[in-house]
Amino acid sequence: MKVPFSWLFKNIFHLGSGELVGRVCSIVTVVLLGHRYGVVILGVYALAQSVTQYLQPLIDFGLRHVGARLLASYPQAAREIVNRVQRRRLFMAGVVLPLVLIYSVCAKLPVEMKVFLFVFSAVGALYAISLDWAAWGQGKLYLVGLAKSAVPLSILTFLATGRPQGARVLWCAVAGSAFGFFLQGAMSWVWWRRQPLRPAQEGTLSAVRESLAWQRTSIMGLAWFCNLAFNTIDVLMLGLMSDPEQMGLYSAAYRVLNQVLATYYLLTQVLYPQFARHGIEDRARMLRARILLPLFGAGILIAAVLSVSRRTVLTILFGHQFLAACPLLILLVWCIPLDFMTSYLSNAFIAWGMEKKILLCTGIGAASNIVLNLAFIPSFGARGAAVNTLLSYTILLTTLCFVGRTAKELGTRRRPQMEVSPCPDALNCPQR
Repeated sequence: MKVPFSWLFKNIFHLGSGELVGRVCSIVTVVLLGHRYGVVILGVYALAQSVTQYLQPLIDFGLRHVGARLLASYPQAAREIVNRVQRRRLFMAGVVLPLVLIYSVCAKLPVEMKVFLFVFSAVGALYAISLDWAAWGQGKLYLVGLAKSAVPLSILTFLATGRPQGARVLWCAVAGSAFGFFLQGAMSWVWWRRQPLRPAQEGTLSAVRESLAWQRTSIMGLAWFCNLAFNTIDVLMLGLMSDPEQMGLYSAAYRVLNQVLATYYLLTQVLYPQFARHGIEDRARMLRARILLPLFGAGILIAAVLSVSRRTVLTILFGHQFLAACPLLILLVWCIPLDFMTSYLSNAFIAWGMEKKILLCTGIGAASNIVLNLAFIPSFGARGAAVNTLLSYTILLTTLCFVGRTAKELGTRRRPQMEVSPCPDALNCPQR
């Protein structure tokens, strides 16, 4: 199955138009906080955002990717899929709040900032009402992009109009976040209510119920949680083992890295519904060197440019007080080519029903990152976290490459007389 470039660019534009607004708003917000309020405020805000990011995989717990994959494969059962997924997401939103409270109490922050950390993060649980995952599965990427822009645009608007002094700026961010999540949910539900009802056969509904069983979606949930832990556990561990200044410097350097990666993720998100429809031969074609090597080379080029211009970039974005983050940035940018490879492979493997293998790979990557951080953050602070991130990326890419060479889902280890299933979701298809 070939992917037309016109289709690819059109969908990247649809998703990227809203994503661009959200990214610009996020950048302007951290630039504003860095220049006007300093390293400590930026560090606390970045920590709160990191905790909020963890709520999403906990609330979804595999349902976002599995649900989107089912909508791409069984669009006639859309109502059943959405109803079942949303009930579980709302239940998980209530489960995660005590975990947020425990982390907020344990963070090395003043009491008033601990309160802010809990409230801001708890507001993030409103993500559970959004149906952006359903729009993603049905290919409505313009709506997914708009949903992604709602929260950062709202936060920036509240900060710019309120112009608070000192630590009160953090509470303007809370109000903006709450408004943004309500707006995000409202947009997606208005779209969903306009979708036509289509009848589904009992066999299709049975396959949907089987695919959304706890024991199946929890594998995807653990895999995606490990992936997020691999990417962002550094900030949470700095919050427990270091001080707000170290968090602020690390967050500034990581923000630069994250803008590049978030732009690249437009490609992987656009390809996900297409990946979900691939057969064995299509999967093999998407893993050829003529696709992977250009991705790796583009990452090396971007990393080299950022490495050379690191002082200029940090000064323009955050101010001279953040120049101490230059050693962190020069380490983190070399994660870009590695992430270009790991993100592409991870999204493809997930779309092809390889949740158990992704869980193994991301679990190894996250565990290595946590162990390294426990060993080096107490002594080296943010610099130790940056080195650990680069090392753990190398470990994750190695495990993914090994899976790509040995997985039977990719046709690399076929058993004799085995029938190849025509279902694009090989793991979750009903047994015949």
